[in-house]
Amino acid sequence: MAFSDLLEQVGSTGCFQFLHVTLLSMPILMMASHNLLQNFVAAVPPHHCAPYANLSMSSMGAGDVLQATVPLDQNGKPERCRRYVHPQLQLLSSNSSESLWEEGVEEIETQSCEDGWYYNTTEMSSTIISEVNGKFGGTCAAFSTSFTMFCIFRVCCGMALSGLVLNSFSLIVEWIPTRVRTVVGTGTGYFYTAGQLILAAVAYCIRDWRWLTLAVSLPFYVSFLYSWWFLESARWLVLTKKSEQAVKNLKTVARINGRRAEADKINFEMLQESMKKEMAFSKGSYSALDLLRTSTMRTITVCLSAVWFSTSFAYYGLSMDLQKFGVSIYLIQIIFGAVDIPAKILVTISMSMLGQRPSQCRALVLAGVMILINLLVPYDLQVLRTSLAVTGKGCLAASFNCCYLYSGELYPTVIRQNGMGWVSMMARFGAMVAPMVLLLGEDSPWLPGFIYGGAPIVSGIFAFLLPETLAQPLPDTIQDVDDRGFVWKKDKRLPEKEDMAKKDPSCVHLKESV
Repeated sequence: MAFSDLLEQVGSTGCFQFLHVTLLSMPILMMASHNLLQNFVAAVPPHHCAPYANLSMSSMGAGDVLQATVPLDQNGKPERCRRYVHPQLQLLSSNSSESLWEEGVEEIETQSCEDGWYYNTTEMSSTIISEVNGKFGGTCAAFSTSFTMFCIFRVCCGMALSGLVLNSFSLIVEWIPTRVRTVVGTGTGYFYTAGQLILAAVAYCIRDWRWLTLAVSLPFYVSFLYSWWFLESARWLVLTKKSEQAVKNLKTVARINGRRAEADKINFEMLQESMKKEMAFSKGSYSALDLLRTSTMRTITVCLSAVWFSTSFAYYGLSMDLQKFGVSIYLIQIIFGAVDIPAKILVTISMSMLGQRPSQCRALVLAGVMILINLLVPYDLQVLRTSLAVTGKGCLAASFNCCYLYSGELYPTVIRQNGMGWVSMMARFGAMVAPMVLLLGEDSPWLPGFIYGGAPIVSGIFAFLLPETLAQPLPDTIQDVDDRGFVWKKDKRLPEKEDMAKKDPSCVHLKESV
């Protein structure tokens, strides 16, 4: 009896799994709100240099004060970061300052915004930008009294969210059977999709950045209260020499699933028999170095690192700059969130029929192609540019959906958390680098898009080097991963007979039977 058979005995798709997956997915619902919160709390309102105090207090109208204080840019709009060194009251006698330039008046001297900025609060009553004139966790961030404090709490929030999603995914995947793993993984991903739509609605109703931050943070306290109920993975408990607790957890699962008779049959000897091979190869304690211990593990870790980095890099490069599309950020947030629905359906079908490897490759390459094509579209064709960007974002969402499931299936139970932690760190690194690439656009407007589009295409090649996991049980030890090998046969990776004979002669019949 394998562990998968033992899971079927206690109930693999019963009431326990439904409650377990649902409750673990609830924090993911609100995680999207924090990941994309900067689009709203750090939105840049229309602004220009603050006028001179003596002008603003006079009887002049707001339009006259602006005209006498702030020059116009090339598009005929007030300059954001420049103002006249001295008020140009003579400009008020003409129709506009532009007409004066046409008459040959020499350029008037300007300066930076010495007295700060004036922000248009029509759309948003307050953002972190308008409050602290800044560029860029949780509940505490809403009460920040300085930009530095805000950044510190946001960093803490990001660290907590990273751990939250990794633990949630590992606990989900280790309590469900192979046959429903793809569907359940996608269903969990839809919680994140729904969170993006919820963020747009909440941000539309709450226009102050402090109250908005508080609103999307408080629900996590509810998840904290019931999180103590979760059962630890029985696989992990066995492999870490905690078999007695594993037996108790399996009995609890059986009772929740209404299988009390089966719960009474489970004992320590049955558990040992079902995972005898895994326990023999398990050394008890593992570290991040085990991710590189064998050639197979090194290949998996390097390739997954590239996949996660580029997916996150391009995803947040598109998603964190919604103001550039020239439409309401609330509308574009809904569109960007809604595109995940068909994208994840298609990638789920693809993973179920073709496998994780080709699905991951195609999602990445297609995303990169959409972004690169967008570079060739003129800026005045906003509808087409937005459509291509939305399609690219949908492909990246599909790639993320595949990433979580694929990585969890590639890494063995004994180091799954280490592996998921590593690739998640690479994804966070990609997300950090993404905004910095936008700065390159000041000198070369095409360069950020070229980088955002090129990275997924390159990582698609790395994804091609990964082994397939379709319809295969979860590996529990590094030995299980090595035994899979890297030789293709009938679209599935099978171990070489000679290699397996060296590791375990009893496994040679496996290839011969196939």
